[in-house]
Amino acid sequence: MDLDAGGSTSAPAPPSESLGASAETKEEERGGKQVMVVLVGPPGSGKSTFAEAVAGGSATAGRHWVRVCQDTIGNGKAGTKVQCLKAASDALKEGKSVLIDRCNLEREQRADFVKLGATLHVDVHAVTLDLPAKVCISRAVSRKGHEGNLQGGKAALVVNRMLQKKDAPLLTEGFSRIMSCNDDGDINKAVDLYSTLGPSDSLPSGVFGQKSKGPVQVGIMKFLKKADSTGVEESSGHKLTLGERKPGQQNTLPKQENVEAMFSCTMEVEKGLNDKKKNEEHAKQTDCYDDGSCTLAFPSISTADFQFDLDRASDIIVDTVANFLQKHDSIRLVLVDLSKKSRILSLVKEKAAKKSIDSRRFFTFVGDITQLHTKGGLQCSVIANAANWRLKPGGGGVNAAVYNAAGDSLQHATKKCADALRPGTSVAVPLPSISPLHQREGVTHVIHVLGPNMNPMRPDYLNNDYTRGSKLLHEAYSSLFENFASIVRSHMGKVNNESGTEKSASGGTSLKDTKIKREDNHVSERMKKYKLLPPIMTVNQQHACTKANTPNGLDNAMTSSAVPNQTKQGNNKKSSVVAGKTWGSWAQALYELAMNPEKYKNSDSILETSDEFVVLKDLYPKAKRHVLVISRMDGLDSLADVKKEHLPLLRSMHSAGVKWAQKFLEEDADLVFRLGYHSVPSMRQLHLHVISQDFNSASLKNKKHWNSFTTSFFRDSVDVIEEIEQHGSATTSSDEKVLAMELRCHRCRSAHPNIPKLKSHIANCKSPFPSHLLQKNSLLSSSTMHMDST
Repeated sequence: MDLDAGGSTSAPAPPSESLGASAETKEEERGGKQVMVVLVGPPGSGKSTFAEAVAGGSATAGRHWVRVCQDTIGNGKAGTKVQCLKAASDALKEGKSVLIDRCNLEREQRADFVKLGATLHVDVHAVTLDLPAKVCISRAVSRKGHEGNLQGGKAALVVNRMLQKKDAPLLTEGFSRIMSCNDDGDINKAVDLYSTLGPSDSLPSGVFGQKSKGPVQVGIMKFLKKADSTGVEESSGHKLTLGERKPGQQNTLPKQENVEAMFSCTMEVEKGLNDKKKNEEHAKQTDCYDDGSCTLAFPSISTADFQFDLDRASDIIVDTVANFLQKHDSIRLVLVDLSKKSRILSLVKEKAAKKSIDSRRFFTFVGDITQLHTKGGLQCSVIANAANWRLKPGGGGVNAAVYNAAGDSLQHATKKCADALRPGTSVAVPLPSISPLHQREGVTHVIHVLGPNMNPMRPDYLNNDYTRGSKLLHEAYSSLFENFASIVRSHMGKVNNESGTEKSASGGTSLKDTKIKREDNHVSERMKKYKLLPPIMTVNQQHACTKANTPNGLDNAMTSSAVPNQTKQGNNKKSSVVAGKTWGSWAQALYELAMNPEKYKNSDSILETSDEFVVLKDLYPKAKRHVLVISRMDGLDSLADVKKEHLPLLRSMHSAGVKWAQKFLEEDADLVFRLGYHSVPSMRQLHLHVISQDFNSASLKNKKHWNSFTTSFFRDSVDVIEEIEQHGSATTSSDEKVLAMELRCHRCRSAHPNIPKLKSHIANCKSPFPSHLLQKNSLLSSSTMHMDST
């Protein structure tokens, strides 16, 4: 047993440490669980025949099946999807299993049924009837007395259109099992499998019978003229069989995403297609999910050997996931555990459903985290490891399994990135292509993460301090997810670069592209902002981790969680420890200056240095006068870390800010100053802004600049000190939507369309400042200074 690691059982112990037991023998059986089978196929594929055969042949096995058919659910007539969901819910609540007999060819059409299954804690399977288009069309055209009245020539048109927008089901949608039937023999086997499934029987998870990916099956437009045709006549007279194309010919039938259909399969088609732009965006997202590059598999952190309370841990997981997914599109998260009856999986699944988290973007998965692709059919390019602080292999559980599966190359790659971890942090390690885990499972990155310890027999025991422990666990998951987002951004950047020629040929730039470019420019400015400060790591050091571990020296993303800081640690731990929050390398500059001000004694930007703080000119000031008072206390990264014991330091920093404001007022008596902190600073190390309220600066360029100093995002120093005196901590708002609010004058509150017009207005605005600032003495001016002195 590892003396340092804590995590879930999302991977078995390696063979040498598991007494030869396989993952399968360790898994508990899922006894007596209901099943909802979502049938997927166009009209004529045999869905109704399949459902009737299973329901009619299951009497001997003892499992009660209910067929829910949209073609007949309205008192024998075609009904709606809502009626199907209601009928399925009622049957499942009665303890029955359900067969969903409707087309379900698109993800959106299946999503509500998957969500229903998750809410009611039943297994959701997909059975795809993937017969050739000509077979489905021939059946649909020739049938008589169809329940939904879809027959004859109209049926051929419907089948053809529906096949154009078919999305093959994926495990990432929330299905625990997917079975593809490619001919009548496969269908008969599937019928036998489900009709003989007993009440306490279960089927293994994964993907079964799926053919390798190819072009979307082509429908037959000319079938309307000749229903028994075996091919499509071209004008030249050459006959093309199904799926055949001319050399170089592109598949002209893209995937399409339809609006949610509320009627029968026929009506699903009649409701029309979405616009081309939406289809392209959906296709990009689908490709990202399918190749696993946008999917992170992670174990539950600190809930096994570190003995963190499962109920509290599940709350933190769900809250952190919900917040993260709100900020990031095209990303999926998968919580993995080895046991089918895992308590943490059931808690998270239940709470995620109550919070209405999209089950296509976050779901739980039972399996070995080191064999998700080969054993479970789930492709994840990035997996998380519940590591120990030493970042060493050893012990049991996830840590041992990941190191064992990845081989020695993971240990060597990790050493190039960091030497140790603090609780609440993570480090992303690019996995070399020679690693068995990379070659077998397609895993490109492993993110080591360390959570809090509640086990008195393990290091860094928190003595059941769940206030501190919950904060650390939240930080651990946040750091993990942000590291993953950085990897995805790097991957998508490469994809975009590869398609750059095509994009430039098409011409035009989207508003989103423009916004991203503008934000990137803003980040670049901030990276240059403290160029007088040498980085914590040299350029070579910063790239050593990724280039050394990546084929051909290609860069991979690694956020600043992986940048070792130089603070001393107790218990003889190494000094290279991951920073307490995910900070970019440029964001470490203030920390470096505060810890080592003697290195910058010759800089004109440093105005004052003491044992408690450093006063620094802001090199990109947002007003005529703008300085920072930076704390020198290690561990105070931001306002969120400040407690009552730090009040003397806050008062010293405030006094220093007042002193410098007074100096500036002696030079220009017309200035007015405000002292305060950003709720969520962009730079690591607690720092107080002393900023004049003219905002006359070329460096103030966008909404984010303006709103960070003129909204609730900016906390006045006097308010912070008073709040900590009364409550022990300061309230901070992490809602960055505030930074995107409309531009309003900080005096008269009038709205303005852009920064130039806002600056023009405030240069002439004579309105008084808001009363709450005047009443609390949050503003410093020559008049207030004079009153204080008298």
